[in-house]
Amino acid sequence: MTCLAGFTTMRGRSELQEPTDRAFPMTAAVMPSFSIRPARREDVHALDQFIRPFVEQGRLLPRTHDELQELTENGFLAVIDNRIVGFAALEVYSPKLAELRSLAVSSQHQGQGIGKALVQACLDRAKEQRIFEVLTITSSEEFFQKCGFDFTLPGERKALFHQTREQY
Repeated sequence: MTCLAGFTTMRGRSELQEPTDRAFPMTAAVMPSFSIRPARREDVHALDQFIRPFVEQGRLLPRTHDELQELTENGFLAVIDNRIVGFAALEVYSPKLAELRSLAVSSQHQGQGIGKALVQACLDRAKEQRIFEVLTITSSEEFFQKCGFDFTLPGERKALFHQTREQY
């Protein structure tokens, strides 16, 4: 991983496949490299296009144009060849609490470390802003546990929720 002026670049990993017959040479499939950069207001249209399939699948909540603009303030994009392949944002509620929101990585680029890099960019932003705790609401708990999240807060506190209506 290389960090330059707030941008993180990660090289795609090579996957070696074991040949069935030792007479054939090993082949490697090289994954394309990606970069993580802060989202900008001018990214909102492309970001809307990127998250639309996730919204249609029920994996992300729908966002208005204004909400997406707000998310770009502390949001990060994963980009390959000037194309968005991932997104995550940090929504700051107070100096004590922020939420990691809207993490999405295109299906063809999952498993390459992009999601983890986006989470880390959000956590780094929280540390820069001296945020005490970052929460996330997810159906992918194993992934976030690998990123250092846990169900219990310090002192055995737990986050509880109450839904006030049927739909968002």
